[in-house]
Amino acid sequence: MIRNASTPSWLLESETGAFPIGCSGRRRRGSAIEKTIDGFAGVARQALLSEEIAARRGLLQRLDARAKLLGVLALLLAAGLVRDIPVLLGLYGLTLVLAAASRIGLRWFVKRVWLFIPLFTGVIVAPAMFSFVTPGEVVLPLGHWFGHEVGLTRQGLTSMGLIVSRVATSISLVVLLTLTTSWPRLLSALRALLAPRLIVLVLGMAYRYLFVLLDAVSEMITARRARTVSSRKDGRGARVVAGFSGGALFGKAHALSEEIHQAMLARGYRGEARLLERSSLCIADGVWLAACLSLALLTIGGDRALGL
Repeated sequence: MIRNASTPSWLLESETGAFPIGCSGRRRRGSAIEKTIDGFAGVARQALLSEEIAARRGLLQRLDARAKLLGVLALLLAAGLVRDIPVLLGLYGLTLVLAAASRIGLRWFVKRVWLFIPLFTGVIVAPAMFSFVTPGEVVLPLGHWFGHEVGLTRQGLTSMGLIVSRVATSISLVVLLTLTTSWPRLLSALRALLAPRLIVLVLGMAYRYLFVLLDAVSEMITARRARTVSSRKDGRGARVVAGFSGGALFGKAHALSEEIHQAMLARGYRGEARLLERSSLCIADGVWLAACLSLALLTIGGDRALGL
């Protein structure tokens, strides 16, 4: 082999040493800017996923939005009036069946429902289990506190189970409605059921231009990060920049809302939510409404019978 004086020695070796794969040093924690951008991306992903689920050919996706809204309202009323936990659990099981029939992943659906509000509700009402909050029959004694017997009471456990199961069932019904119905159709159904025009307008504008504001915030954060040279952390400077950015975002949002409102008025908008195609009720919608009303009445009647 001819060795050139200008050729590095490591190029002439038959096998080079591998670099260590393990990480060296401590893991750097993500900055607030990176977490903000990740949060915006998560919101956008959730919105796109909801639109994708609403476009599937499932059971609830085939129904008219007005029929679905009336049926869910009837079931919500029944869930609010029921006072027996097994009846609520049966109603919650029905929501799982409807989610599976609507081609929604059960694991993802259950996680979406139970991750925040029902668990948070359980933490809030957890003190009601103790005897010093809800007196009654102690089923799990916890000793004596300050000279008084303390434990979990049957009445407290029943009250907590009732509240958590009611909240979980109600949220499951609402999540089913919002996942299987596109936002324009849902707003049109609300307006068809005599919802106030101003509320429908605010909901529609807030949802539609939330992504515009998210995009504006993402651009501001990316521009600041691209112009930041120093790696030194300055909490006070970051708070000042955040305050200025919030003010600039508020001014941009106000100007954007004025421009959008003027553009909508110029195109003939008068406050009504309209769709490109007209939808009409069919036999399946009538069957859904009849089934929901019958189930609501049966649930309330069965709950009253079990309570006697």
